[in-house]
Amino acid sequence: MAHSSDEDTDISESEIGEYEDISYEELKNGSRNVKISEETFTCPYCSKKRKRDYLYKELLQHASGVGQSSSQKRRARDKANHLALMKYLQKDLVTVDDPSKDSKPVDESDHSVNSDEQFVWPWIGIVVNIPTRRGEDGRCVGESGSKLRDEYRSRGFNPVRVSPLWNFRGHSGTALVEFNKNWPGLDNALAFERAYELDHHGKKDWFANSEQKSGLYAWAARADDYKMNNIIGEYLRKMGDVKTIPELMEEEARRQDKLVSNLTNLIQVKNKHLKEMEVRCDQTTHKMALAMMEKDKLVQAYNEEIKKIQSSARDHFQRIFSDHEKLKLQLESQKNELELRKVELEKREAHNESERKKLSEEIEENAMKNSSLQMAALEQKKADANVMKLAEDQKRQKEQLHAKIIHLEKQLDMRQKFELEIQQLKGSLNVLKHIEDDEDAEVLKKVDGLQKDLRDKEQSLQDLDALNQTLIIKERKSNDELQEARKELVEGLKELSSHGNVRLKRMGELDTRPFLEAMKKNYNEEEAEERASELCSLWEEYLKDPDWHPFKVIMVEGKEKEIIRDDDEKLNGLKKDLGEGAYKAVVAALLEINEYNPSGRYLTSELWNYKVGRRASLKEGVQCLLNQWKVLKRKRGMM
Repeated sequence: MAHSSDEDTDISESEIGEYEDISYEELKNGSRNVKISEETFTCPYCSKKRKRDYLYKELLQHASGVGQSSSQKRRARDKANHLALMKYLQKDLVTVDDPSKDSKPVDESDHSVNSDEQFVWPWIGIVVNIPTRRGEDGRCVGESGSKLRDEYRSRGFNPVRVSPLWNFRGHSGTALVEFNKNWPGLDNALAFERAYELDHHGKKDWFANSEQKSGLYAWAARADDYKMNNIIGEYLRKMGDVKTIPELMEEEARRQDKLVSNLTNLIQVKNKHLKEMEVRCDQTTHKMALAMMEKDKLVQAYNEEIKKIQSSARDHFQRIFSDHEKLKLQLESQKNELELRKVELEKREAHNESERKKLSEEIEENAMKNSSLQMAALEQKKADANVMKLAEDQKRQKEQLHAKIIHLEKQLDMRQKFELEIQQLKGSLNVLKHIEDDEDAEVLKKVDGLQKDLRDKEQSLQDLDALNQTLIIKERKSNDELQEARKELVEGLKELSSHGNVRLKRMGELDTRPFLEAMKKNYNEEEAEERASELCSLWEEYLKDPDWHPFKVIMVEGKEKEIIRDDDEKLNGLKKDLGEGAYKAVVAALLEINEYNPSGRYLTSELWNYKVGRRASLKEGVQCLLNQWKVLKRKRGMM
């Protein structure tokens, strides 16, 4: 289908939707080329522009910026074409940049699921026409929820629970079937709905004005059921909310991204702690190695000194024994000479008396010398005995000294071993933070006392926590009621056009006017609008990015307050390139998002008092709604 002949004439705003469908069919049929390669794409409706090649996200931002432009000078035909291109990229080419394409939550072949259709979340099924009977007390009674739950589980629908709905008359004949809060739960809810539709007991059959209804009718709860003004709608509004499949996928993706970010930060902290422990272990190991080396050096020096002492002692005893042997030989030699002299004197006995006297004198002299020699020999033997005794004493003392040295060496080894064990225990203390000594009764007694005190304090803390939990539940219930009332008030004001001081404001919405004014300085009107739209789309994506947090915390009057950092590269680059106006617009949107939705980083509607420039109270919102109602009532009375 071609309509190039009509491209010179524009269309009206009311024809944008129809023209968008025609352009979308052309893109699906291949009449317009979008994909150039696996990574590059082109815009088939901007052939006169300079930039032709885009990445997937860039082209999607371009199509979104042009298609959703609020400028009155933008042609309606261009808007329709770019809206069709955005729809084609999101539905038909989304697998290009989507890493989770193999884990789609809903089967694409299931034509009963529309991506824009709103379901009640968590997934809930509705069962009607349950048989009831009147009980003894006059109230209606019917089949129990557990029986229906077991029946549905046996049929493979896997519900979590089945809750019959009761009113002042008793059992209302209806029940709500709750499924798991995940994608298999949605599959079970749709299978539950299809089973009743195939049996002609679905939602359309129940509301059809036909013959008498018999048996159970059931279907999956959607937005129209949620808004019904009956007991079903009342309970559905209490139990959940209405959301589309893409909204749930987006929320799940945000939760996963946040979880991945938190886990990444936790891993970094753990790795840092591990590195610190490794450094401490390395330091302890290094100290232990140095201590062992010092010990080896001391043992080696000790062994060398012992060897030197033993060698010196052996040399000293050898010299003493040598000297004693020499003296002993000399005494033996002198004794032999005296014996020979005695024999000679006896042989030379003179016949005369003078010679005998002389001989007697010589004999006596020799006897005295011999006696002196014997005394010297005895003294020598005593000296030898003393020397041997001294040697034995020195040997025994050296053995005792050696044993003492060995004992001291063992004590040194034990002391060094204890020091090493103490170092190891200190290293372990850095990890375990405590150590128990099972052999010390006094320490065990102190530990038991501390444990008893700790148990008493823990019991007191548990009692206090229980009281706090009760107060928190009450406060949360009150806050939930206020939030529900405020949410209903916001929904009511969305449907009314208000021009008063109190009206809705999109918190975190980026003001596009400063971007357009900055682009008009360098480009013509049409090109400036396109570039401003692309820049706004890019900065809206930056605002949604949870990893970009250009804030710093300061203390103001004793309280922490987050302000914009002066050294943020993105904001400083924006201020340098586009000026103060665009910078202030982005900063204002950042501050609003950080105040009203810092975790989700998406736009939220808020009641705003434009007169005083603050968030409107619930009372002001109700007063505004009453004034609107009075105006409408007055207009109807005049009609």
